[in-house]
Amino acid sequence: MTIEQLKKNYHARPFVPFRVFLADGRYVDVRHPEFLAMSPGGRTIFVVDSDDTIETIDLLLVTSLKSIRNGSRRKSNS
Repeated sequence: MTIEQLKKNYHARPFVPFRVFLADGRYVDVRHPEFLAMSPGGRTIFVVDSDDTIETIDLLLVTSLKSIRNGSRRKSNS
């Protein structure tokens, strides 16, 4: 995964929320462009989560990006 791929997702118009997958198996969702910031050098990103915590991520640990649905969760048929 390269910084260019991240920037492509970040600057997409209209913005499409995406998931950042990490080498340790975790993932972080970027639901709005205002919830993501990049360091000036471009190696580190900061993502604000829904509970206002900030994830600091080294881009060398990012394995992939994937678009996610924007909107309400699916209803279960239970």
